[in-house]
Amino acid sequence: MDSRALIESAFERRGELTGADLAELAPHIEAGLTALDRGELRAANPVDGHWAADTFVKKLILLSFPAQRNALADSGTGRPKSFDKVPLKFEAWQESDFEKSRIRVVPGAVVRHGAYVAPGVVLMPSFVNIGAYVGAGTMIDTWATVGSCAQIGERCHISGGAGIGGVLEPIGDNPVVIEDDVFIGARSEVAEGVRVRRGAVIGMGVYLGASTPIVDRATGEVLRGEVPEDAVVVAGARTDPRRPEISTYAAVIVKYADERTRGKTALNDLVRD
Repeated sequence: MDSRALIESAFERRGELTGADLAELAPHIEAGLTALDRGELRAANPVDGHWAADTFVKKLILLSFPAQRNALADSGTGRPKSFDKVPLKFEAWQESDFEKSRIRVVPGAVVRHGAYVAPGVVLMPSFVNIGAYVGAGTMIDTWATVGSCAQIGERCHISGGAGIGGVLEPIGDNPVVIEDDVFIGARSEVAEGVRVRRGAVIGMGVYLGASTPIVDRATGEVLRGEVPEDAVVVAGARTDPRRPEISTYAAVIVKYADERTRGKTALNDLVRD
């Protein structure tokens, strides 16, 4: 039985697994996490213009917790120790590893093993969880978080304090997908499997969940769960048609990105050199 089939089978009987079962699973789980860490395996994949979750990845991650024990790790002088089942991605890295990967890691950036970080990425003091994928040339800015299994495209800017939600359960739910060339404004939140399509600009303090109405100001069309390509979205409100005296939160598409917008949100190649 190959690793995928073995893990799928073990997950189905997860409540009955013995210590011996977990010991047998351990090398298969580690191989899977290493594949995630290298970007060879992803929690979601583009298929004919859509994104399909690979439920195997979530099963793999969930089974890794009972299969591993907490271990003490010391990241160095003056840095806090950790006691966790998942090691940090860079714990054993040397200068040559960073040079080969072509990523920049500012002190305070935390990335767990099993998260992929592509060449050209800049990590400010931030947190990237297991199963996440961060595409080439993207910046994860200060205090931003990238949740478990979240998919971030290339040349994105995830601004300070922004939260990209993660998902391990329910198993079949899609993770958040941020496609290429997207700008996520400071203190914004994108969660519950929302897809932000290529080139979109999410303004500061915008909250997007699966049920958040995304209103196109020009047409009145209401979308949920997906931000269109190149849309510029800000926080807003709309009147409840049943209770006109009440307004409820909405995200509003105020326009579609043009050259002026791109000039304001363009990535600075100097910080990625």
